[in-house]
Amino acid sequence: MTDQRNLILAIALSIAILLGFQYFFEHPKQQQRQAEQARQQALQTEQTLPAPGTAPTAPGTGAAPTAPGGQPDAVRDRGQLVAEQFQQGQRIRVNTPALHGSINLVGGRIDDLTLADYHVTPDPKSPEIVLLAPAAASDAYYAEFGWVPETPGVPTPNATTRWTVQGTPTLTPDQPVTMSWDNGQGLVFERTVAVDKNYMFTVTQRVRNTGAEPVRLMPYSLAARHGTPQTAGFYILHEGPIGVFDGTLLEEKYADLKSAGTVTRQTTGGWIGFTDKYWLVSIVPDQQEATTARFLYTQRGVQDRYQIDTLGKVREVAPGATVEDTSRLFAGAKQVRLLDAYEKQYGITRFDRAIDFGWFYFLTKPFFYALDFLAGMIGNFGVAILVFTVFVKALFFPLANKSYKAMSKMKKLQPEMMKLRERFGDDKMRMNQEMMALYKREKVNPVSGCLPILVQIPVFFALYKVLFVTIEMRHAPFFGWIKDLSSPDPTTIFNLFGLIPWDPPTFLMIGIWPLIMGVTMWLQQKMNPAPPDPVQQKVFAILPFMFTFMLAGFPAGLVIYWAWNNTLSIAQQWVIMRKEGVSIT
Repeated sequence: MTDQRNLILAIALSIAILLGFQYFFEHPKQQQRQAEQARQQALQTEQTLPAPGTAPTAPGTGAAPTAPGGQPDAVRDRGQLVAEQFQQGQRIRVNTPALHGSINLVGGRIDDLTLADYHVTPDPKSPEIVLLAPAAASDAYYAEFGWVPETPGVPTPNATTRWTVQGTPTLTPDQPVTMSWDNGQGLVFERTVAVDKNYMFTVTQRVRNTGAEPVRLMPYSLAARHGTPQTAGFYILHEGPIGVFDGTLLEEKYADLKSAGTVTRQTTGGWIGFTDKYWLVSIVPDQQEATTARFLYTQRGVQDRYQIDTLGKVREVAPGATVEDTSRLFAGAKQVRLLDAYEKQYGITRFDRAIDFGWFYFLTKPFFYALDFLAGMIGNFGVAILVFTVFVKALFFPLANKSYKAMSKMKKLQPEMMKLRERFGDDKMRMNQEMMALYKREKVNPVSGCLPILVQIPVFFALYKVLFVTIEMRHAPFFGWIKDLSSPDPTTIFNLFGLIPWDPPTFLMIGIWPLIMGVTMWLQQKMNPAPPDPVQQKVFAILPFMFTFMLAGFPAGLVIYWAWNNTLSIAQQWVIMRKEGVSIT
């Protein structure tokens, strides 16, 4: 009995410590990061990060000049800046079913994208999510493609190059755009940008040598972010630089990259990018070619700059010849089915790992597909969570029954155990001997109630992970006041659920669903045998209240799942206890 209680206590305290650390330590740090980010953005400039192959030099590539940037410039509003550049004829529009934005003809960057299907709030009239922004705007985030010359003195396109495009085309899934630039020394650079109906750009670069001497060049692709991005800060979710190199997933935190400066990998195939909770910007090089991939951190004044890039092999362009390189850019929402489709279509190794499915990937991903199927059939992601939880509970019904039967027997023996404690309370050894004799006489194993629960922990954690990381729950409504399953319950007991016109501070936002979850946790605890140790009893008694406060800030979908799972467990345990003739009180 003591071993069982200690194990359950250890699990409960571990969860409480992790959630408490997140709530009391990581949340204040996140607020500090946001303040620092705002301060850094105020000092933002137009200057770019180094092109691949430049300082710090990628291994084996040799030295190459840094891609020049513009003069320091004040941070501009993205919308106003883009509008002015359109008026100056500096941009070509991007218009697809999934993306809106533009490409900057100065530098040829893809630096202005919003997501047509995703909005800031659940209201479809609210602004679209801004994914990419020009270097002179706040939260600058852009993709760039080009060539690094190995032959000294060869001018190549850079951030100030003005590309020429025929007419005023719009990039659509049915209409690629081609830009060109002549370096005036015998090289003509062409870049064709195509996009599908979702989020994948295909960038084909060509160099035609009209001069009399051969030239050696290396193609590069990069994505850069100015300022340290705001992250959710949850320990179960990776946000930051990420990539798959020779089949191995590598995740870097912004803080770790800031300390390391540069992380370089040689790879054939794979991809590299920046991942947020729901969004991804990723460079996908030629999957058959050896590539140098790099995570890079630099600093401009007090502003952090982050870059991911790839550098291809050397191409020699003979006089009269043309060389070509093709790479891809994913810029959009991390939809599981879409990433799987791209992985299959283009042979991108482990592209689905951009979604942080975690250690239990072999469970988490199938769980997502099951939930997504149910949501499509039922029409409500919240109801799909409830239905799927019933299926999971049914799957583990035999194990749970065994656990609850063991707990019922232990609860039935509590009066006898209390007598033994009163009789031998001062003699721990004798008391333990009598306890073991009681277990043997009544054919009760104190550990048998815990082991079935341990088997289920990976399954329930995998389901929890699915609900936390997948974009399909974002802005998905449930019923009543829950308009977004990915956001916390918007009600709070401290203003009587909206009856009092007062907005309490965040830590007092204890909504209806967190309260329901807390009550179900308390009821389930009351049905279990009480811990023998008085200290343990006090700890267990406050756990429902602690979890109510800590989970109040979690997405409503997770809290609903937790409350529903508790309710099903209570019902199952109640039936078993009745059959075993055990008093529920």
